[in-house]
Amino acid sequence: MSDALPVESSKPAKGARNVILDVTDLKIHFPVYGGWLQKQVGSVKAVDGVSFQVHEGETLGLVGESGCGKSTTGLAVLRMLPVTEGKIVFEGVDITHHDQNQMRPIRRQMQMVYQDPFGSLDPRMTVAEIVGEPLEIHKLHGNKRERRERVMALMEMVGLRHDMIDRYPHQFSGGQRQRISIARALAVEPRLLICDEPVSALDVSIQAQVVNLFQELQDKLGISSIFVAHDLAVVRHVSQRIAVMYLGTIVEIATRDELYANPKHPYTQALMAAIPVADPVVEAARAHQVIKGEVPSAQRPPSGCRFHPRCIHAMPVCSQDVPVLKDHGGGKVACHLF
Repeated sequence: MSDALPVESSKPAKGARNVILDVTDLKIHFPVYGGWLQKQVGSVKAVDGVSFQVHEGETLGLVGESGCGKSTTGLAVLRMLPVTEGKIVFEGVDITHHDQNQMRPIRRQMQMVYQDPFGSLDPRMTVAEIVGEPLEIHKLHGNKRERRERVMALMEMVGLRHDMIDRYPHQFSGGQRQRISIARALAVEPRLLICDEPVSALDVSIQAQVVNLFQELQDKLGISSIFVAHDLAVVRHVSQRIAVMYLGTIVEIATRDELYANPKHPYTQALMAAIPVADPVVEAARAHQVIKGEVPSAQRPPSGCRFHPRCIHAMPVCSQDVPVLKDHGGGKVACHLF
């Protein structure tokens, strides 16, 4: 297989009309304690007012710099983190304040593929036990023989051989371990899959294989997904729409083709300008847009637009008023330039 990621498919998402997940003004703040009495002295605004929707059969890419709140958003959707403010509606049910018992049946419909394929697998369990555990927890496929047959079918679905079923995680390569993680997530036939940078720990050539696998599974099973990543080439290949995050907020949402052809927010433009081009002549002729300064602290974010201290188009209003994510062209953008 070539080291380069294949050209992205232009095939539209299947049935991408009905909303399966609706997140409104989501805030996740972590308290900061200090002093002799360890009182709360502030909070880290990891996610601060994020809103988006995911449709049936659609993959929404979630991109941005490290620490911008992408993974925190994914964990919050799964209700693995407490919600400070906002609303999470999954298939018409408000799950924002569900406790663990209420979430148990819903977790079958929402699964996650983690970034580290080795750390997310129990080294003391065989593949049969790892992939079969969700089936046992949710009481699916009756007896052990039926579960083992289901595990073998899942192994085949993700491109692994049946005779690997009794091996342990350390006996697999990184790409194979991630395929096992995907098989485990698919075991309970979820409606929504959250992928937290699932290829960032893999070699480039293996990344292409796993990304192609995600694309094939989406086309075959029609699963909705949120694909968290910082590699824009990967996101472009696998997503139908893309949301760009900066310091806990979404600055732009658009279809994949619209975002890459006509990025509107200055931060999105800088991200797109940073994507290398394979042709050295074209690369040398391109105008590069460097983002100045450092990412501000999420504990003390700037007033107004959070990107304004680093924005080459910053105006006085940018430091005073928070821009609203509003419709513009084929997507939405939060910027006072529009």
